[in-house]
Amino acid sequence: MILRGTITGLAIAVLVFAGSAAWAHTPLMLCMDNGDNSVTCQGGFSDGSSAAGVIMRIKAPDGRVLQEGRMDDSAEFSFMKPRGDFLVVFDAGPEHQLRVPGRQIGQ
Repeated sequence: MILRGTITGLAIAVLVFAGSAAWAHTPLMLCMDNGDNSVTCQGGFSDGSSAAGVIMRIKAPDGRVLQEGRMDDSAEFSFMKPRGDFLVVFDAGPEHQLRVPGRQIGQ
């Protein structure tokens, strides 16, 4: 009976840890209009991990990729604002993507 309780307790602990680990690596991104027709985005993860190397895409409303690059070693990505509406996509893989419409980017 003690062994059964220990196994049940371990199973619950593993499930709780696995669930909290999934939340511990949430992508974060902040984009700011630099006031000179360019935008700089900074990225990272909620667990403190760097976003250096994360793929960044600037997309048109119809889905066309207008610009593409990667976060630099400082986890920053700068680009010239396209004319019209656009979408900034932070793509660190499945379950780790963020999308920010250009109209939501402020100075």
